[in-house]
Amino acid sequence: MTRINTNVSSLIAQNTLSRNSEDLQTALTRLSTGLRINVGKDDPAGLIASEALRSDMTSIKKAITNSERANQVIATADSALGQVSNLLNDIRGLVVEAANTGSLSEDQIAANQLQVDSSLEAINRIAQTTTFQGRRLLDGSLDFTTTIGSVSTVVDSQVDQANLGTLGSVAVDIDISAAATKAEITNTAGFSASANANATLSFAAGATFTTAAGEVIDIDATSLSATEDGVTVHFVDSNVATSAAYTSGSQLTITGDFSAAGAGVTAQDVIDAVNTLSDFGATLASGTATNAFVAADAVDTTTARDEITITAATAGADFNGVSVQVESGAANGASYDAEQKVITVTINSAAAHTATAVATAITSDLTDFSAAVTTTGSTRITASTPDVDATANTDNTGGNVLNDDLVIAIGGETGREVFNFEAGASVNQITAAINLVSDATGVAASQSSGTLTLNSTNYGSNAIIDAEVISEGASGTFASGLSAIRAEGTDVQATVNGISADGDGNTFSINTVSLDLAITVADGDSTNFTFDITGGGALFQLGPDVVTNQQARLGIQSMNTAKLGGPSGKLYELASGGDKALATDPNSAFRVVDEVISQVAMLRGRLGAFQRTTLDTNIASLNDTLINLTDAESSIRDADFAAESSNLTRAQILVQSGTSVLAMANSNPQNVLALLR
Repeated sequence: MTRINTNVSSLIAQNTLSRNSEDLQTALTRLSTGLRINVGKDDPAGLIASEALRSDMTSIKKAITNSERANQVIATADSALGQVSNLLNDIRGLVVEAANTGSLSEDQIAANQLQVDSSLEAINRIAQTTTFQGRRLLDGSLDFTTTIGSVSTVVDSQVDQANLGTLGSVAVDIDISAAATKAEITNTAGFSASANANATLSFAAGATFTTAAGEVIDIDATSLSATEDGVTVHFVDSNVATSAAYTSGSQLTITGDFSAAGAGVTAQDVIDAVNTLSDFGATLASGTATNAFVAADAVDTTTARDEITITAATAGADFNGVSVQVESGAANGASYDAEQKVITVTINSAAAHTATAVATAITSDLTDFSAAVTTTGSTRITASTPDVDATANTDNTGGNVLNDDLVIAIGGETGREVFNFEAGASVNQITAAINLVSDATGVAASQSSGTLTLNSTNYGSNAIIDAEVISEGASGTFASGLSAIRAEGTDVQATVNGISADGDGNTFSINTVSLDLAITVADGDSTNFTFDITGGGALFQLGPDVVTNQQARLGIQSMNTAKLGGPSGKLYELASGGDKALATDPNSAFRVVDEVISQVAMLRGRLGAFQRTTLDTNIASLNDTLINLTDAESSIRDADFAAESSNLTRAQILVQSGTSVLAMANSNPQNVLALLR
């Protein structure tokens, strides 16, 4: 049918040309922008996915930047800590040098002290001036804030990392199921039986006799020699002048006319005769020396020592080796110097005293000892030679001594030492010898009631004791009395918020995603406690989402010398005038420096581990994620130039063809004119 009012062919051609023009425009837009999706209608679902990926990519890029910035913060802190480590090593060398007092003068030690003071000031300065973008890193402002300071049983604590969650705090519950112990070896049968130590003072030998007239005559030896003990005093009746003769160690003979009363021999004559001897002297203790000396008075007697035995109140070796000396003084009495292990007996110089009186005074003045008269001679003790020269020693009478020679090697956590003891060495002497080098071996000794106990100086499984008997005499019982030849301590056992902690001596620690801490309790303590972490720490945003499990809160403790230290003390104590200054206590100073060096090294290691295992891996992981997300976003949004170029060519051809067809369709109505001619 031929129509002129409505050119359907033209309408079809126009519609087709319009669609082809849109396709051409779309191809041109995609090729010019490089994007497949330029407006929402291009791909609504693809646009939503693409925008979500773009959002993730933006966050990840910032997370990478955050991690790199955190890396820079840690690197800055580590660099400063490296300088602190160098200063601490210098201090350690100065302490070791200052301990050489045998070859260093006081001026040289003082010069070393000035260097130590300068190094301590430098450490404090580093703690105050180490900053990153205005934030101080080592002054303690980045350490965690806790309430653990109120727990009396905690010696030291360090919170390295904690997730405080949305509340900004976390409660920590500590349950200690078993306290740390020292290694221990005992010896209950290695020594002789215990007894009450005793020493006997032997005064000058003498004899006492009383005349019928009531005179009391004392004859005393003029020396402490045992030769004068047990000497017979023999009277010989002879019509000669009164005289005396002494046969050494045997008999003192007094000769005179003792046959009848009124013979003219008096007590004084006897005294004078004895006093002519060099080995004995006589004294009128009481009575009248002018009375006649009669036959009934001439009765033989025997000299004996006046002996006072001083006995310890308690049995055992504690009072072995106590020396006893005598001196003159204003009153009878005694004193005991426990440090020097010396008993000093004082005899009143105003007059002669009986042995019983002296013994009573000793017992009254001493709490650890008592005294008693064990033998009597003249019973006359004076504060003059020879009695004040009397001495005695308890030696090993208290027992608890080795039964035979012993060579033993004792080793511990810090070293090993060989000891050589002879038979008769007391448990106290062995204890003292072991303790003398306990800092070098890590083993300390104590004794109670004759039982020797060896303990490690430290707590935990690293604290060990080796007791190897190298040789012992046939009569020795030390080796068989040892409870063990090797012993180890045990570490503290604890849980932190229900998680089993790692124990190391009195220190326990955990390292989880949410909490990383180490706590040291008092030696052998097992008290449970709780505390709160209320804030602090350096918060690093490491993930693309602002949520707590994509953040890390790291604690960096103060490097101030007042904070650095451990159980042995704080670093500031090494300064001039401090308790551990070089001239005061170099041994303690050395232990403090060693603990601080370990403390700083552990902090550097922890920060390094955070860099390597957290930051570096986080950056690498985020970069990989970013690449994958970028690839995914590109595959959704970017244009395929090969396909779009083909679409452009097709659209161009179709537009040109459509234009020609439209021209032809528009010319069709003119053909009607041919019908009208």
